[in-house]
Amino acid sequence: MHEPRIDRWLASLVVALAVLGSAAASAQPYPVRPITMIVPFPAGGATDTLARFLAEKMREILGQPIIIENVGGAAGTIGVARAVRAGPDGYTLSIGTSTTHMLTGGLYTLPFDLLKDLQPVIYLGSEPLLLAARKDFPADDLKGLIAYLKTNPDKASVGIAGVGAAGHLAGIAFQKETGTRFQFVPYRGNAPAMQDLLAGQIDFMMEPSSNFRSLIAAGSIKPIAVTGKARLPASPNIPTVEEAGLSGFTASLWYGLWAPKDTPNDIVEKLNATLRDVLADPSVKQRLDDLGIEISPHEQQSPQALRAFQKAETERWWPVIRASNLKAD
Repeated sequence: MHEPRIDRWLASLVVALAVLGSAAASAQPYPVRPITMIVPFPAGGATDTLARFLAEKMREILGQPIIIENVGGAAGTIGVARAVRAGPDGYTLSIGTSTTHMLTGGLYTLPFDLLKDLQPVIYLGSEPLLLAARKDFPADDLKGLIAYLKTNPDKASVGIAGVGAAGHLAGIAFQKETGTRFQFVPYRGNAPAMQDLLAGQIDFMMEPSSNFRSLIAAGSIKPIAVTGKARLPASPNIPTVEEAGLSGFTASLWYGLWAPKDTPNDIVEKLNATLRDVLADPSVKQRLDDLGIEISPHEQQSPQALRAFQKAETERWWPVIRASNLKAD
């Protein structure tokens, strides 16, 4: 006659153990399972290379694998959208560039807000653009290039990796700064544009510097100037635009890491601290130098700094997109 009482006691014990087990699980330090990092481009590109390198370094610190998931399409917006929809638990991260996490907001009508629907983790670094001309272009330096463009308005052609790409917007800003005019020739990426540059079908390009590394080494193109604030460690003989005579003009492709909004602050802080440690490693600096990426200054490596920088870049470049009436295909 005491069996119902025993059954109730056993049931209560099971519930208590379940609650304790759940509490113990929730108290486990993050992370307790693999993390997915979404790269919004196909495998093999600069962002993918950077992501895989950083993922291995993060694994060494966090003790869990970082799985790279390549989700390309629509200038990276498909991959970013997947990250936006993911749970805010720290197990889905979104690595990307100024194109995927800033410029696309001015080019597309997106179903999410780049500034509100993602939680910044860290501003990783930036890669300046390189202004490079075909090997037999009549100008040898920036002053000569500008003089040629002014003498021959609308005759020169510049290859771009797509409408609204970093090189396209930098080219528009360059026209405004120098009072020059030239024709933009859009391609489906940098590779086919560089093939035409090599063949002399277009006159010059202004794209991320790492794209031209092998062509510079082979002497196949004519490097004119770097749009960053400092010379490239791998090509110290190429002057900056400032050094070459165009004061105040800079443009770069920058990289950052985000999590879905509402990701707990302690997880964001742990990820940020992990990547600060990674970026402080001299071997990492050497590898990023080889990739043409300048690590962000230490004081700009907080989540708040990335948010402020992303907002400032939006305020700089979205008006350029709107004034030029650019629409992505």
